[in-house]
Amino acid sequence: MVLTCSGRTRKFGSLIGLLLAAGCFSQAWTRPAHGESAEDFYKSHALSIVIGFPPASAYDLYGRAVGRHIGKHIPGNPTVVPVNKPGASSLLAANYIYSIAPKDGSTIGIFNRTAPIAPLLGNAGSKFDARKFTWLGSVGNEISVCVAWHTAAVKTWDDLLTKDFVAAAAGLSTDTGVFALVLKNLFGARIKIVSGYAGGAEMSKAIEAGEVDGRCGWSWSGVKASKPYWLDEKKINVLVQLGLQKSGDLPSVPLITELAKSEEQRQILKLVFSPQEFAWPFVAPPDLPEDRKQMLRAAFDATLRDAEFLDDAKRTALEVSPVSGPAVEALIDELYRTPEPIAAKVRQITTAQ
Repeated sequence: MVLTCSGRTRKFGSLIGLLLAAGCFSQAWTRPAHGESAEDFYKSHALSIVIGFPPASAYDLYGRAVGRHIGKHIPGNPTVVPVNKPGASSLLAANYIYSIAPKDGSTIGIFNRTAPIAPLLGNAGSKFDARKFTWLGSVGNEISVCVAWHTAAVKTWDDLLTKDFVAAAAGLSTDTGVFALVLKNLFGARIKIVSGYAGGAEMSKAIEAGEVDGRCGWSWSGVKASKPYWLDEKKINVLVQLGLQKSGDLPSVPLITELAKSEEQRQILKLVFSPQEFAWPFVAPPDLPEDRKQMLRAAFDATLRDAEFLDDAKRTALEVSPVSGPAVEALIDELYRTPEPIAAKVRQITTAQ
């Protein structure tokens, strides 16, 4: 058998030749994937953005806004294709990106900000190690709030500790459920949770109709974007801010982390509310080639500085305060170093009704 491989031609016996031919074929098959430049790759591959929520949701708006602009910052200018993959509060999308999506730079995604800590909270639906994702960064950080309708007996944080409050929630494992459970079980807030609402629009209708008194775990930017007239007409009272830092819009509303009365409470609140710091997180699968990892991070950063993107975000009332991929990665690593007794306490608090 005469075999040409890696530019050399040699003659072998049939069995050896077959074995070497197989090895040569393997090299020929894999070499283009490793040797191909990013520009050549993206000229022939679209970039998919997996979005862990349905169309028109807040995460979908952020995902599509980035998708409209990131392609021009990637060598080869690939076509960008948004793909909605809702389910299990976006854990379906997170699991897909982690285990199934190609690890060649052709897929990125956005999912729930709380998904990275789901394994720490004992959520059996989370089939990933968040430390191994390729973190591209976040469009911004966020503060969530707990709000009460103006006719409710509860008007302030102190009222929430002494008066009954019925809170709407999408589910007990979502922000609206988890945050309400933390207030109830860590601080003794007199909250009754009514879960099962399909989304924010349905919860707002229930609040207006008097079915519930309010909700906890609503992004402040979402309140301003979707219900500005509620604020103008003083239809709601903001009871407490849920995050690690205050919004400049709400200087007199208490921040939950400032209400901690012990170091244990502070650590519990940090684990629960740190994901607000990477509110709109973009990721790629684990184990990307280093050059494509750095290229995607650079493209994401450039997109968030892009004047056309910023104009687009302004038109759609999306707030932009970029958080870099390395910064998100560092915070994830820190959260995964949470002492197990604290994580166990959080699991207890967020499951006890």
